[in-house]
Order: sequence, then C-alpha cells, then structure tokens
Amino acid sequence: MDDQNKNLLLATALSFLVILGWYVFFPPPEPQPQPDAVVAETAPAGDVVSAPAAASPAAGSEGAAVTAEAETAADAPRLTIETPRVSGTISLLGGRLDDLSLKDYRVSLEEDAAIVKMLSPAGDPNAYYALYGWAPGAGLGPDDVPGANTLWQAEGDATLTPDSPVTLTWDNGKGLTFNRTIAVDQDYLFTITQSVTNASGSTVALAPYGTLARHGEPQDLKNFFILHEGVIGMADGTLAEIDYDDMTDFEVDARSGARAEVTQVETNGWIGFTDHYWMSTLVPEPGQAFRSIAKFDERREIYQTDIVLPTVTVAAGDTSEVTTMLFAGAKEWATIRGYQKDGIEGFLDSIDWGWFFFLTKPIFAVLHWLNALIGNMGWAIIGLTVLIKLLVFPLAYKSYASMAKMKELQPRMEEIKEKAGDDRQKLQQEMMALYKKEKVNPAAGCLPILIQIPIFFSLYKVIFVTLELRHAPFFGPFQDLSAPDPTSIMNLFGLLPMAAPVEGTLMATIFIGILPILLGISMWLQQKLNPAPTDPTQQMIFAWMPWVFMFMLGGFASGLVVYWIANNTITFTQQYLIMRSHGYKPDVFGNIKSGFKKTPKAEKK
Repeated sequence: MDDQNKNLLLATALSFLVILGWYVFFPPPEPQPQPDAVVAETAPAGDVVSAPAAASPAAGSEGAAVTAEAETAADAPRLTIETPRVSGTISLLGGRLDDLSLKDYRVSLEEDAAIVKMLSPAGDPNAYYALYGWAPGAGLGPDDVPGANTLWQAEGDATLTPDSPVTLTWDNGKGLTFNRTIAVDQDYLFTITQSVTNASGSTVALAPYGTLARHGEPQDLKNFFILHEGVIGMADGTLAEIDYDDMTDFEVDARSGARAEVTQVETNGWIGFTDHYWMSTLVPEPGQAFRSIAKFDERREIYQTDIVLPTVTVAAGDTSEVTTMLFAGAKEWATIRGYQKDGIEGFLDSIDWGWFFFLTKPIFAVLHWLNALIGNMGWAIIGLTVLIKLLVFPLAYKSYASMAKMKELQPRMEEIKEKAGDDRQKLQQEMMALYKKEKVNPAAGCLPILIQIPIFFSLYKVIFVTLELRHAPFFGPFQDLSAPDPTSIMNLFGLLPMAAPVEGTLMATIFIGILPILLGISMWLQQKLNPAPTDPTQQMIFAWMPWVFMFMLGGFASGLVVYWIANNTITFTQQYLIMRSHGYKPDVFGNIKSGFKKTPKAEKK
C-alpha cells in the first residue's frame, strides 16, 4: 500500500470513527409521543410555590417565607399584553406574568399551526409563570407584603404596549402602599419597577424579589446531550447550566423543605430557564448585588429560580423603589446580542454554544450575516462553506501539491521497495531520505480532512441549537434546514404530497432522501480522484465508505448535509485543479471504470 493511500485511508477512517462515535453517544432525539388528549389539572388546595425569604436586618437571619397557592382563580381580572411580537395577559391575582405567546413563531410548519405559547398560568398543564413581591423583614408578617395571591388594582382597562406601561397598586391597610409598574419593549424585555411608600409611622424592612416557576419538566424536553435545557444563569462572569435532573440533587433547605442552590452575585448576573429555542430570565439592573437561587420542590414537582435583592429599610414617610427586568421570548441572536450591548453582561452566552464556542460563535455570526445578505439560509450555508474553504486554502494547496508530488515520486518509491525487499528498517530510512530530499510530507494529505472535523461538529451544534435555523427554508421541499431531509423514495423525493418516514425509525434510515444521496455521490467522486488501492481489503473499505456515510448522515439536519455536499464539491474541484497544475492529471473517469474491475486500473501519468 503506497503512502498516499495510507494517508487517505487513515484520514477517512478517523473521520468515520469520530462521526460514528458522535452518532452513537449523541444520537438524534427520539420523537416525543403526543398525548391523545390534554387534560387541565388544577393543583390541590395548599399546593404552594415558596417565595424566597429575606434576611431580617434585626436578627441577621432568614426571615419568614412567603407562600402562595398554586391554584389561580379562573375568574381573576386580567390586563391585556399586546405588542408587535408578543400577546397575552397579566393576572391581577399576584400581578403574575403568566400568559404569553410569541406571535412570530408557530409550533410547526403547518399553515394552521398554533403560535408558540411561552408562559401559562397555574392550573394549566406545565404551568410556567413569573411573579414578583416583597419578602418581609423585621416587624412585618407575610400578610403585610404583597405575594403570589395578592389581588392588585389597576386603573381602567389598561393594556400593556411598548408605548403604555401599566401600574398595579395594593394597600396593605396598615400604612404601606405598594406599586408595580410593568413596561415592555418592542421585543421580549419587560421592565418591572416595584416601590413601597411607608405611611405606617414606623420604620419597616423588606426585600424585593422576582420568581420564575415551572410546574414539572417541559413536555417537549429534548433530553439530548448536545443541548442544555434547564436552569441557566450568569454570576459575575461565570456561566451556570443546571439540568432539571441535577436540581433533584440539591441540598434540602431546612426552612422551605425544597432543594436549593444559592449563589451570591456581587455586581452583574441573571438567572432563569432555557428551552431549545425559548427562554425566560430574571435580570437585575447592571451593578446590582443579589442572591441567585435555583430551587426544586419535589413534593409538588415545581422548579423555580429566584432573584432576591438586598433588604431595604424604609423610614416612616419615605419611599423605596427597585427595578428589575424579565426576558421572556425567543433566543434570537441579534435580539439577545442587542440586550447584551445595552448592559446585560454575558447574555449572549444564554445560547448554548458548547465547548467549541470559539468556533461556533464566529461561525454563526458569519452565517447570520450571510443570511441577511442573501436572504436564504441554505445559500448562506453554501456561502459559509466557500468562505471556510478560502480560509483554509493555503493549507489545502500545500496538501494537494504534496499529494501530486507523491504521485510523481511513485516510480522511485517502487524502486526503493524492490531494493529493500523484506528489510523494513532500510525501506523506512530510504523513504524518509527521499521525502526529505524532494521536500514532501506524506502526512499532508490528511490535513484537509482532519481540519474539517471540528468545523463539522461546530456547524452541527450551530444548526441544532440556534433559533435562526429553525424552520429556515432552502427551496422546494426543503423548508426546515434544522430537520432531516423530508424527501424519500416513498414520496418520490418530494413530488408526492405525503410525509417521509418518521425520523428515528428504521424506514427513515433505509429510505433516505435526495440530500444524503447527493452526499454519498460527492464523496464517491472525490474518492475517484485517485486510483483504487491494489489491496482487496482496502478496495472494499474505500468502496463502502461513501455509502456508509450517506446512510449514517441521512438523519442529520439537512442544513448540515448541504454544508457537507458543498464542501465535498469544492474540495473535489480544488484538488483536481491543484494536482493538474503540478503535473499530475487525475483520471476520474478511468478510476470509475476500474472500480468495476477486479484489478484497479494503473494510474495515469
């Protein structure tokens, strides 16, 4: 076996093993079974969400916990939320943000598909909501401060819009008046300003807090290793990602009975829940110290994140005010990046960039720019492929030039082998001397393939986790580049109005679509730039390799397959032209013909 074939076989086998290992250890998520019917369950009386306790300034210890029944009255008055991008309502019972839908996104590609529902009230399946309040300090009891079941008052039929904030008011009847003003921008950021005016005649102490609560794990939880879903937070520059099952291992808090993990944040941070494409996050003002809490109440299966700001002391006749923010919406790169520029430190890291963040971040930034320029994500992926190939062209040129030189040296290498006979040491020494004299590197042929492995995985990560690829169309039947190829022989490759086999099934693995087939052909043609090896075992491996990859990658996101096809096509063209420019003329058609013969055709010189 000549060194060129050794290098190609090594690189191909390594790529195959890496991708096979990835496919085995990180398989695509299995399709979630859909329930026949969704039944709304009301939490039993006494089912509570525990609010964070404030440190009592008098005792220097944790104050009394505020509790709230999970059951929300169906007839509680509500205020309407209406912006260009979200719609919903605010319940005056607790002043909860518990009904929010995203106008720009639908649950599927079906024309009549419902828009994505972000938040839902207690009592609904998988309730998910935000609430705010004040934890009582010294001299105050739970009934003296507003909590999750406080009935707030609002003036008239107020509607929350980007141009019109709403203000809620509650008087505790003991001289304390609480106001909560809620504003919203054009996208997904709510600003909540809480204030308390003290006319009680005595000094009071209390701590403002915000809470996000989820009843049970999300129904559409992917449980896919490559994607983080669960608690996400930033604390003074340190990112924390906590899976739902990891929250069950928290230490039990003796006061609340819930499992909790508390982090003291000194200057900048945020905490919330992230899903595949959506996120809700509690965000104090930049520079504000606070306690960040992730909590799980296993008795009621409620997951919760809290921000607790420092206890404030309000003298008689004074007013205290605090402002926090709530992000509740889609994880759009440009939108989140804008909020980060406006002061939310590290907010862009809420997108799961993974271990190869130094590659995934710039890859997506370029992909986003190309998509904005071209207006089509499929062509943007092809454009990204061209840019990557241009970036690594110097390495590719050197590699393919070395490969051409190796072909020229083939007759001399054969002479050395004949002279050395069975003396392996002499053969190795003579070969190394020849390589050194002619200034060729036999390992150079592996580099173009090996360098693409981290790029391939990074692009796979980008395509899988970023919202911009969700339901991103290319052309014809390819209307979602984040999903596998929807074509199959069973629907005549998209010509018939019927779906391909269900993803993850044996039928889907066997009856692959157009894109995987093109991938296999492109790999096969690239292989034919060189004559088949003379060894029968190598011949068999090389013959099967493209088709194994074709079936193995058939279940991957179609955007990734588009990248691989474009990459193979460009690589084939580069290698062909570079090798010709160095005197070696690849006989592609001759090598194809020889592939059907028992004895490979001698290479053309």
